[in-house]
Amino acid sequence: MSILTQSAGLIRRSWVHLLPQDCLLCGAGSGETLLCRACEADLPRPPLPACPRCALPNSHGEVCGRCLARPPYYDATSAAFRYAFPIDKLVQSFKYGHRLALASYFGRQLAWLSEIGAADLIIPLPLHPMRLRERGFNQALELARPVGKACRIPIDERSCSRIRHTAIQADLPWRERARNVRGAFHCTSDFTGKRLLLVDDVMTTGSSLNELARTLKLHGAAQVALLVVARTMPV
Repeated sequence: MSILTQSAGLIRRSWVHLLPQDCLLCGAGSGETLLCRACEADLPRPPLPACPRCALPNSHGEVCGRCLARPPYYDATSAAFRYAFPIDKLVQSFKYGHRLALASYFGRQLAWLSEIGAADLIIPLPLHPMRLRERGFNQALELARPVGKACRIPIDERSCSRIRHTAIQADLPWRERARNVRGAFHCTSDFTGKRLLLVDDVMTTGSSLNELARTLKLHGAAQVALLVVARTMPV
């Protein structure tokens, strides 16, 4: 990433602290925050109880039948929100509209989740270099930074890379997503005994996160937990 791009991102992230804000959702005054209290209170939170492994709702909060039948490589999932209106619009504005100030807001929401305290390292889901050049930033890394700072957990953005320029997951049927990302990641570090926290913006099928978790387990990780801004829920 160029120095110019990094500087522009820093300016965008800092701007929210310099001037009084209007709520991104309703336009009312929100002080130094991006959302007013009323809109924030209405944001769609994930349902409880839920499977602790995949974060999908169930009746007793135990590991669901799907995770028991086909255990994923990750051990737990924590999500700050359901992927529903208006979170979906905010995530898209952050990811595709380059509204990087939302990274700090989302990062604070993630840092408040109590489940993340036991991690040794944070791993942001890497982008392929071609996708990174197209977008200009890695949204997972932008989310990981405020989490790492708030929770005092080091961020490792160099050990893992995406070596296959795969089709965009959102454009594929659910059943094809796991095949699309198979072998997409490469790891250069020994994570023996480490408890790792993978960070990304949205979890739908979890195929990309699961594939990276598989790679990390092959490199010795003792535990891999997922931390995402939003989790897609069944209709």
